Amino acid sequence: MRALVTGGAGFIGSTLVDRLLAEGHSVDVVDDLSTGAIANLTDARSAGREFRFHQLDVRAPELVELMARREPEVVFHLAAQTSVAASVRWPVLDGEVNVVGTVQVLEGARAARSRKVVYAASGGTLYGEPGPADLPLAETHPHDPRSPYGVSKKAAVDYLRAYAGLYGLGWCALALANVYGPRQDPHGEAGVVSIFAANLVAGRESTIDGDGAQTRDFVYVDDVVDAFSRAAQRGDGMLVNVGTGAQTSVAELYAAMVEANGGGPAAKHGPRREGDMRDSALDPTRAAIHLGWTPWTPLSDGLRAVLAYAGREGAGRT
Repeated sequence: MRALVTGGAGFIGSTLVDRLLAEGHSVDVVDDLSTGAIANLTDARSAGREFRFHQLDVRAPELVELMARREPEVVFHLAAQTSVAASVRWPVLDGEVNVVGTVQVLEGARAARSRKVVYAASGGTLYGEPGPADLPLAETHPHDPRSPYGVSKKAAVDYLRAYAGLYGLGWCALALANVYGPRQDPHGEAGVVSIFAANLVAGRESTIDGDGAQTRDFVYVDDVVDAFSRAAQRGDGMLVNVGTGAQTSVAELYAAMVEANGGGPAAKHGPRREGDMRDSALDPTRAAIHLGWTPWTPLSDGLRAVLAYAGREGAGRT
């Protein structure tokens, strides 16, 4: 299979690229390196002619021509503006990247006569503010995003449906829970696990937004990449949750990371971030049925892997 991965120099994208190359596929990566890092593709770049990197913004008109020339069979669309808080501050930028950029990718897939687009949707913002009795959320729960980021990701799924109806372009949208793992940027606003890990290995104080009782569904990056790989052949025309179904509060998360780290400073509390939802957890039943996917990495194992990675990265900077 020839695959193209947008956002392929990012945290999830580069891990997916490594998986696809290990499976014997040819991979093109499109990334403007605004948040991704070429260092994430060190292993991929050793794959020779089976790997090509293109530094390009998904909003660029040249993307359609590139995709038509490279003719990917399957397009994995992960490039996005990923910060909820940033979407509140700069909704136009969020819409340009996440909506216009997605339309550009779909136009490229149409020009390339691609078989399918697998899209990284947002499970954490798509369903609005659910009540505790609704958790974990199934895909049939009403879609009611409360942030520009959530609206833009929902709109992208609507475009997938439209292109399927107009042009017969196959698709599967994976509604991702809170993905964590090695390579996640600890310097941005998203990725609380990586932020806590970088602080802990450096002995710095961490800040918990709000009271820390807000809950999230933390799913390990290798498990998520497995879902993307499966979605290339399965889950046609579906929105599919990719999460564990379990809720962990941010305060519980920090305590678990301190324990795994062998100690660390107490966290301070800051204001709640604008646009953030209170609680989130995704029901993975549909993924099990239609992708044959279930999460297998316990949170404790994943946290140790992130702390070990943060330790290596910290040592490399000293």
